[in-house]
Order: sequence, then structure tokens, then C-alpha cells
Amino acid sequence: MKDRKESTGRGLALKASIVSGMTLISRILGVVRDIVFARYFGPGILLDAFLVAQRIPNMLRRFFAEGAFSAGFVPVMARYRENHSEDEAREYIDAMAGTFGIILFVVTLVGVIASPLLVIAVAPGFIGDGGDFDLAALMLRFTFPYLFFISLTAFAGGVLNTYGRFGIPAFTPVILNVVLIVAAIWLSPLLEEPIMALAYAIFIAGLLQLLFQIPALAGIRVFPRPKWRPKNDVLKRAFKLMLPAIFGSSVAQINVLISGIVASLLPIGSISYLYFSDRLMEFPLGLFGIALATVTLPHLSRLWASEDGQTFSDTLDWSMKLAVLIAVPAAIGLIVLAGPFVTTLFYNETFDAFKVEMTVKALQAYAIGLVGFSFVKVLVPAFFAREDTRTPVRIGIISLFVNLALGISLAWYMTQSGFSGPHVGLAIATSAAAILNALLLYRDLRRAGVVTHGNGWPKLLLRVLCANTAMGAVLVLFDRSANWWFDAASLTRVGWLAVTVIAGAGAYFLVLASLGMRTADFRLKQR
Repeated sequence: MKDRKESTGRGLALKASIVSGMTLISRILGVVRDIVFARYFGPGILLDAFLVAQRIPNMLRRFFAEGAFSAGFVPVMARYRENHSEDEAREYIDAMAGTFGIILFVVTLVGVIASPLLVIAVAPGFIGDGGDFDLAALMLRFTFPYLFFISLTAFAGGVLNTYGRFGIPAFTPVILNVVLIVAAIWLSPLLEEPIMALAYAIFIAGLLQLLFQIPALAGIRVFPRPKWRPKNDVLKRAFKLMLPAIFGSSVAQINVLISGIVASLLPIGSISYLYFSDRLMEFPLGLFGIALATVTLPHLSRLWASEDGQTFSDTLDWSMKLAVLIAVPAAIGLIVLAGPFVTTLFYNETFDAFKVEMTVKALQAYAIGLVGFSFVKVLVPAFFAREDTRTPVRIGIISLFVNLALGISLAWYMTQSGFSGPHVGLAIATSAAAILNALLLYRDLRRAGVVTHGNGWPKLLLRVLCANTAMGAVLVLFDRSANWWFDAASLTRVGWLAVTVIAGAGAYFLVLASLGMRTADFRLKQR
């Protein structure tokens, strides 16, 4: 049993590292994409309009694609493969592809037709004579079909993940970033309205991402033959799990949507400031939290199906330890180095010092909630694997209302008090809601006895505290004044930022090693 668990731990770590590696490529290109956005457009009315047009299908993607398939399709598929033949599993895939595909097509068609109404709903501040409303509505007609393409891509990725193929789905987002970069640099200068290039790119990228999955599906002989089977019992079971999870697993996105609605009522550029800061916060979250959740969900689902509760608990405990080891230093690093990061990546003639300052404040506020965001990614699969989607919904509603009340209150108070950058209040509220969400999820898992902890946690927390203290001190020591970062040449900024990050990371891991932590401590073991 011990050898099997240690082998499982190494296998999960390897799979997580594969997903993280593929995600790293995507995230690096995502940063390049945002640098290009900052250079060619900068925070302002045009980019605000595009971000609204992009946010709507992107949010629905989290609902229909990532959230739904994480909650419903993957656990049911894992259990189905555990207890049925491969032919029956393929029948399930065919039924899901056809039924879900038709539903997605109808939703997409309605979204394209109703694009002006959707813009009014998510960005009421755009209504007026500024031109941003008409532009956002036009772009949404091109970006909304992305929902159809990327949801089917997520379906294909869910199938591949269930069969242990994690690399292709993890690499797929690279396509979106490459297409957006190419469109911004080469297509936008050729258009009368340059920002439209990004809307066209979203449509093209969605189609390419879907096509990219096809050879991998064919390679494992599960390429779907879509069938309309809404009355299929197994499909009904999956959709029953998906419906509440469409909300519950995507609370963070609903919180971001609410922030966007309020931000549209704030000064021009607020939506862009929140976008750039959120993207930087998502970098470490995507590398670790999403990668770990992706590989653990199918594994946890199989463990629950085989009634191996102890290994289920050990796996979840192991995931939480990794979250502490990685998310906490990432959050501290973003808070301390927010100014250097934003200045190095985005500062130019269209992204001036004031815009840098506004983005830095939002990034620091988002970074406060990074640990909460990471734990939500780790804990939610424990509910989905047990086919419990109601609890995340209940907890999500609570955190949603907290975010709504706190966000509106802080934005109003900061506006009334003359605070420079009332959008920061929205970021603070989003972080607070994420932390609350994680705490309530953890409380329910503990009460249900699903997760139990060994004796290693006090020692781990002490080591992490000491290592983060040392890291924070090194980062502060190596940092420079804001004026230095503005005045330095681009290569100088990049070089010194790299030196600072390496020095901080080195201090962190050196202290961990000096306190007795070894590579073996990262493995899943039998208690």
C-alpha cells in the first residue's frame, strides 16, 4: 500500500508538472500578449470595450466548459470507465458531444443576436455618447462564438484528461495567445478600427483550438460521433451535476463580472487596470492551482468510485500542502514586487506612470487573495469527485454576496473620499470573497471527515513562515525606488527584476532546505 501511494504521489506530481510546463508556455505567451496590448492600445476606452466583449464569452466558458466539465463530465466519465466497457464509455462520449454541442450552438446564436443587451447587462457604464457601447456590441458578435468553440475544446480536453492525456489540453491555450499577438502586431495597423483585429482573432483562435484536439482524440480512438441523446440516463446524471456547478465552480468569475459591472461606472481605464492586474495574479495561479486541480480531479474521482477514502484524504492533504508551499510565496512576491513587475512589463508611451500606479494598486489587492484562489482550485475537486455540487453552490452564493456588498461599498467610499483609483476596492472585495470561499469549503470538508491531516502541518507552517520571512526581506533589499524603475532602460529593468526574483526564490528554498525540508516531503505518502 505504501509503495502504491508513493507511486501515485510521484505520478500525480509528474502529471501536474507536465500540465504546469505546458501552462507555463501559455502563461509566458499570455504575458507577451498583454505587453503587446499595453504597447499598441494601452488602458483606455478602446481596450475597455474589447475587454467587455471578451469577458462575456470568457465568463460563460468558465460556466459551460471548465466549471461544467470539471463538476459533471469528468467524475461521471471516470466512474463510467471504472465500471463499464470502453464501448459503453464511447457511447457516453458520443451522446455528450451531440447533446451538449446543440445546446451550445443555441446559446451562441442567442448571444450573437442579443449582443447589445449583453453589453448593457455587464457594462451599464458604457451607455452614452462615448462610442464604447457600439464598439463593444460589434466586437461581441465576433467574440461570442468563441464560447461554442472553446466549450467543445474543453469537452475534448476533459475526455483526454480522463484517459490520462494532459499535455495536449494544457498546450491548447497557447494557440489563443499566439493568434492574439499576431493580430495585434500585424493585422491591427491595417484596419480602420485597429482594436477590431482582436475580436477577429478571438473567433479564429477558438476554431483552431478545437481543431487542435481532433488528432489526439482520434489517437486514443474516442473521436466522438455526436448523437442527440437528451434522455440518456448517464447524460442526465452528468447534467444534473453540471447545472449547479455552472455557478458553484465559477464564483470567482462571477465576482470578476460584478467588479467589471461596477468598474464600467468608474473612470475610463478602470476595466483595463483590473484586467492587467488580474492577468499577472493569474500567472502563478494558472501554473500551479489550475494544473494541480486538473490532474487530481480524475484521480480523486476514481478513488471515490473505488471507495478508497483514506487515499482520497491523503491526496487532498498533499494538494493543500503544495498550495501552501507555492501560493504563499507567490502572493508575497506579487505584493512586494507589484511595482517592478508592472513597470517592467507595461510601462511605455501609452501606459504612463499614472496607469502603472493604478494597475499596481489593483495587483497588490488581488495578490492578497491569491492563497484563497489557489485553495478554491484545490478544494472544489474534492466535492466534484464525490458528485457533490450543491455545497460549492451554497458557499459560492455566500461569497458572491460578500463580494457584491463589499465591492460596491468600497468603490463608493473611495470615490466619495477622493481616493485615486476606486477600482482597487473591487479587487479587495474579490480577494476577500475568494478567501471566504476557501475557508468555508475547507470547513465543510473537515466536518464531513473527507480531509484529515497528519502531524506534519505545524512543522510545515513554521518552515514556510521562516522561508517567506527571509524571502520577503531579500525582495525588499533588492528592490529599487519607483523612479529608478521608470528611469531605467528596458533591459536594465528586466535584468534587475530577474536578479531580484531569483534571489528571493533562492532565499526561500535555501531556508526550507536548511530547516530540513527535502524533495521526499513533496511526495504523497502513507501516514
